[in-house]
Formats: sequence, structure tokens, C-alpha cells
Amino acid sequence: MYGTNTITGTYTVIDVRKTFEGCEADIRTIARRTGKWTMEYVDNLFHDIMALAENDYLDTVTITLNNSSNDTAIRAAKFTVNSNGTATSSERAGNNNDWENLPNTYLSVILSYTTKWRILSQSEKAKFQQNHSFKIGWVSSSVNTNFPHLNNNNAQLYASKGYELQKTNFK
Repeated sequence: MYGTNTITGTYTVIDVRKTFEGCEADIRTIARRTGKWTMEYVDNLFHDIMALAENDYLDTVTITLNNSSNDTAIRAAKFTVNSNGTATSSERAGNNNDWENLPNTYLSVILSYTTKWRILSQSEKAKFQQNHSFKIGWVSSSVNTNFPHLNNNNAQLYASKGYELQKTNFK
């Protein structure tokens, strides 16, 4: 089912997978440190995320730690895809030690999609999700993932052969 077909002239599906390894390590660490998600849930998230990424449907993945009483993000990590990058190797995953298991909080994941995904019909999207055995029942979100109430800074850059994933931390 998985091949090493070229997506562009420079990178392959294998490069997309390599790039997302750092993102997955970060999200697993965040899940463990906060105690909000099981590793099985993270496995399910990444199953769906990788299907989208490998098909050039994914623009960003954002993880938020939210206050349960008002649903406001306390902190977040956003991973932004750049399929036309120049970096060829990844930085080491990390800098997640300040994610804590705070009372009255929960984690969320918000995906944003490329134009290639958005122009699909609802039935094409449903067929894609069915054909790739999606594990999560994704729903629409109106959350502003620029988090204007939080400070942000660029963190790690994950990359392989020009396919990049820039991590931005918000606190």
C-alpha cells in the first residue's frame, strides 16, 4: 500500500514520514507529560495525520492545552508544513518539558488542510477517510490557531529533502 513514489521532484513519501517523526515524538512527550492522552490515542491521531500528509492534504497540526472552564488555550505547539523547503535534515525533537499535567485542562488537536483537500467534494473526503481507515471522527473547528493571547517562538525544524515541518511554541 505504501510506496516510495515521488510527490514532487525532490522528496518522497519516505521523506514525509521521516519529517513527521520529530512531530510524533513531540506529541507523544506532550501526551505523557500532561497525562491527557493515551499512547493508543496518539497512534490513532498519527495514523490519520500521516494519511493526510502523505497525500499532500495537510497544512498544519496544532496541539493545544486548554483550560476546561473556558476552553481557552493555555499553551500550544503548531507544526506547519512547507513542501517547498530547502532543509535536508531535522533538528532533534524536544523542548516539551514545560507541558504539565495541570488540573482542569485537556488537550486538543486541530488540523488545517491544503487547498488540494479543500477542493475535494464531501463524498471524496469521506471516501478518502474510509479508504485510509481513519481512526478519529474529525469535526470542524473555529479556533484561531494564531493564539493572539499567547507569545510564540519558532522551535525545531524537521525536514527531509526539502519537505519541512516548522514547530512553533505558544505560551
